[in-house]
Amino acid sequence: MLELQVLLSADRLQHWALALLINAVLIAAAQWLPLLTRAGWVHAGILGTLLLGSLDWAGWWAVVLYLGLGSLVTRLGFRRKQADGLAEARGGRRGPENVWGSAATGAALALLSLLPSAPVTLLRLGFAASFSAKLADTFGSEIGKRWGRRTVLITTLRPVPPGTEGAISLEGTAASLLGSGLMALVMLQLGLLQTPLAWGVVTLVGLLATLLESLIGAGVQQRCAWLSNELVNALQTTLAAVIAMAAAEWLGLG
Repeated sequence: MLELQVLLSADRLQHWALALLINAVLIAAAQWLPLLTRAGWVHAGILGTLLLGSLDWAGWWAVVLYLGLGSLVTRLGFRRKQADGLAEARGGRRGPENVWGSAATGAALALLSLLPSAPVTLLRLGFAASFSAKLADTFGSEIGKRWGRRTVLITTLRPVPPGTEGAISLEGTAASLLGSGLMALVMLQLGLLQTPLAWGVVTLVGLLATLLESLIGAGVQQRCAWLSNELVNALQTTLAAVIAMAAAEWLGLG
């Protein structure tokens, strides 16, 4: 009951109202950017409100930079990927399903950090890991599809066409590590990660979660028609957050 009173206090409600107003204005101004569909921008505004209300500007900027970096790498070699039938649909614009497939785990952890008894440092580390894993996935997929020289299925190591679910390449895996480390560095600079060791944990977990996602794609997803890419993304970010928080607890980072 006490925690509910804190969450619904006048100061907190005023904070949420301001977060909603700021995001409404910013989303209205950003509609012309070719990053999201119209519905995607609406859901991005909801996400931005949740993050600004819970993690303040650090959380908000983290996801804005994630979106920018992910969109940038998606555009690399886009014409070639489009010609090969490997480009993202809608010219790379993300819709609501992409927004929440990437950010549902992080948003949940951000909201949990508001609870007075919450382990804030640990939850923020899980938040950082979820987005580092997702950017690792985006870097690996987009660069691997375009520049991967030898693409193999992660479960059998047999050659498969680029873009196959569960496919990996040396170039794509290296790009995943780069994407994870870059996003973790953003989180460190924004104060959501506290130490270089936490950066290292989140970077490695981001790569691990991306490889686990490839295993899921090569195995379970092929057998389950209902398991969409967005659900797999949500599962990947959840695995990243859980593994990172467990590792941080073991290392005494929480």
